Amino acid sequence: MTQAQIQILVRLMRRHPRAAVLLFIVFAFIAGLEYFYATSPPHRIAALIHPAKLARLGERAANPRVQKYVAVLEEVQRSGKDPAVVASEAVAIAGLRGELARLTAEAMLRNRVIAERLGCLNAAGLEEMRQGRAPTVTQGPYRGDQLSVDHIIPLSVMPEFDKVIANLELMPLRMNVKKNAGMGDRQHDLLKKLRAAGL
Repeated sequence: MTQAQIQILVRLMRRHPRAAVLLFIVFAFIAGLEYFYATSPPHRIAALIHPAKLARLGERAANPRVQKYVAVLEEVQRSGKDPAVVASEAVAIAGLRGELARLTAEAMLRNRVIAERLGCLNAAGLEEMRQGRAPTVTQGPYRGDQLSVDHIIPLSVMPEFDKVIANLELMPLRMNVKKNAGMGDRQHDLLKKLRAAGL
């Protein structure tokens, strides 16, 4: 409840106590709705991927947000809801439109699947990801490795894409270290799409 709302209630309580009680209930209901929407999965993800918030971060500081939104998408999956719907709602709330919104939602969904296939969505892995930390890979040839965040278009080539969610992809750390900073077909294709989306 805001300071202004409290002052209104105090003044009203002196003259019309019953009206003050009713108004308090209305204020509490509105506050409850605001809290519900702010803590819903789409809003939680939107807060992690909002371009204005990302722009204020330092280099590579968007990486923990990838871990965090994947954890939210996994919670959505386990609750029986469709992660694709939540991802679409999140990018819209974050103010992304058109091709950039589509590319961002696709990247988020792809990262959840990558984490799942690498066995990172067990209880321990999810707890790490909720904190923005790298979980341990438990399946496949990179078992025991950390799950890192890779820039699809290398940071050395396009540093301005450091905090573009559509350019961030989960990858075992050893694979990430081995990966060169070259631009193959996939990188050129994504660069073309991001440019067409206005970046």
